[in-house]
Amino acid sequence: MSFSLTILGSSSAIPTSGRFPTAHAVNMHERLFLVDCGEGAQIQLRKYKLSFGKINHILISHLHGDHIFGLFGLLSSYRLLDRKTDLHIYANPRLKTILDEHHKHFYETPFPFSIIFHPVGSKKKQMIYEDETAEIFTIPLKHSIPSCGFLFREKPPLLNLRKDMIEFHKVPVEERVNIKKGADFINEKGERIANTILTLPPRKPRSMAICSDTKYTESILDQISDVDLLYHEATFLENIREIAEERFHSTAKQAGMLARKANAGKLVIGHFSSRYTTADPLVNEAREEFPETYSAEEGDCHRIEQTRQPESS
Repeated sequence: MSFSLTILGSSSAIPTSGRFPTAHAVNMHERLFLVDCGEGAQIQLRKYKLSFGKINHILISHLHGDHIFGLFGLLSSYRLLDRKTDLHIYANPRLKTILDEHHKHFYETPFPFSIIFHPVGSKKKQMIYEDETAEIFTIPLKHSIPSCGFLFREKPPLLNLRKDMIEFHKVPVEERVNIKKGADFINEKGERIANTILTLPPRKPRSMAICSDTKYTESILDQISDVDLLYHEATFLENIREIAEERFHSTAKQAGMLARKANAGKLVIGHFSSRYTTADPLVNEAREEFPETYSAEEGDCHRIEQTRQPESS
């Protein structure tokens, strides 16, 4: 099952010739989630061959233009393509008013699909999505307007059955689901067969946190602790930290510090100021705090591979 982050836009407020405004595509178990929708997001989706039709959920971190201006064009394209599938949008409640006004001024008829709007707060953790295998939570951030990040997390999977032991102990089919959930097995003689004999550890649940525009805050450490992949904005270098704080942004050094304190598996930094022609100095600065740091580059796909949990001794 796929679990990956594809970078569609890595620039901050002003796009450059090589960087688009913020937008990311998350593939979680073949369900495609669009996180923020900066200007040109639909062009990037086409360029990197990500299916429009697979996007049924759009998550907006906050209502600054560089994170939402691409949404209006994307909705227009969906209308022209005669989309029928419901589209879920998760964002600050003000966005619904903006979308309603936009529709009133630009379209005379309803869209051929339904937009299901989910209001999202930014002051406390909130589950906004759940299915049988995964869930998504908001991460309260500290920005100049209400803003939140998003935590994508797999649910703990069931244990794996040991086929040889299941057959040896003649475990009936109807008992196997309970064993996968952790139950022991009582055989026909009344003997208890320990669950550890019958099962192997499941794969380790994977997780990914996307922290968009925010000043440095350790208040989110509990939520992002031990994530496999952390995306964190790094708009400025540490030598202009005062500007970062004034504008409620983070430096590359601060992103690295947070990844280290969170014990993240990998850090991807982005949302770069247009003053930087290359991300190299930002990556180098972050790596002083957290060596496993990479720059957000358009088209890059960061995959989280499945690993098995270690067997208990």
